Amino acid sequence: MPQEMTFGEALLAAIDEVAEQDKRIVLFNPSFAGEAGHEKLAAFRKKYAARIKFPPIAEIGFCGIAIGAAMAGLRPVVDISTATFSYEAIPQIVNEAAIAYSNSGGQTNVPVVFYMKFGIRGGGGVQHSGSPQSWYWNTPGLQIVMPSTAADAKGLMRTVLTKSEDPTIFFGHDRLLDDLGEVPDGVYEIPLGKADIKRAGKDVTIIATSIQVPRALAAAETLAQEGISAEVIDPRTLQPLDKPALLASVKKTGRVLITDESHDNCGVAAGLAAIIADEGFTSLRAPIKRVSIPPVPVPYAVPLEDYVTPMAQRIVEAARALCK
Repeated sequence: MPQEMTFGEALLAAIDEVAEQDKRIVLFNPSFAGEAGHEKLAAFRKKYAARIKFPPIAEIGFCGIAIGAAMAGLRPVVDISTATFSYEAIPQIVNEAAIAYSNSGGQTNVPVVFYMKFGIRGGGGVQHSGSPQSWYWNTPGLQIVMPSTAADAKGLMRTVLTKSEDPTIFFGHDRLLDDLGEVPDGVYEIPLGKADIKRAGKDVTIIATSIQVPRALAAAETLAQEGISAEVIDPRTLQPLDKPALLASVKKTGRVLITDESHDNCGVAAGLAAIIADEGFTSLRAPIKRVSIPPVPVPYAVPLEDYVTPMAQRIVEAARALCK
């Protein structure tokens, strides 16, 4: 029977299940459970105390240690906390982990997971509201995982921890951590590079990532009341990317709107739009639309922050324009 748990608790459950069986799992600063899972997180930390390190605030240092540990045969999971803090560790994540794996043709395995909370959280200020998924997607050698539900979070984390030899960036949106969802009972895994149709439709395809998936689903409900049938498809991972599934949906509907909570210039929505324009142009009956963050720093003031956030209403308006 499925059980209900939060996104954060689902991550914790996946790591717990794998760590119990695989002694190579070591953890840096584990704080995965969100506000609702404090008791479970405390129990988890007690259970694996011998395999947990709480390093000083020196991201370039502890990320480098984790990468070295992965090369030496361990399977580190590094909770970087806020994604913008990872900028301090770019030389290690991009210039060491990704290159060591990709430039050796996979001969040097680097099975490290960098977990990052990202996105506009509500009064976080620009230093705590970053969405660097497009930065890391633009780095050959890194896997990019962006689940939108508790079930996907657990299934994808288990797959990364049990099947992957690649360095992985695992993004969890700050506003998703306490979202409840049904999670299949027992052990299950979701393969990387397999998109999921969250809602079927025939008039317009909405490709949405992470926090944008529930927003896209809310937009689809509004559109349905106006007679517009929107298909919502979640790539779940950017690398590997399930291009056949995305292109098949676009071929079915002929119209596509892409939404991601990164900046519009060179962001995830722009990258996916370029792929569809290149490989699915003949399927299009209208221009590709993007709904993302405009090219401005994320404001601290919540009303201004809300203005730049790609909420459901902006998705509705863009879809309406496509379907005229």
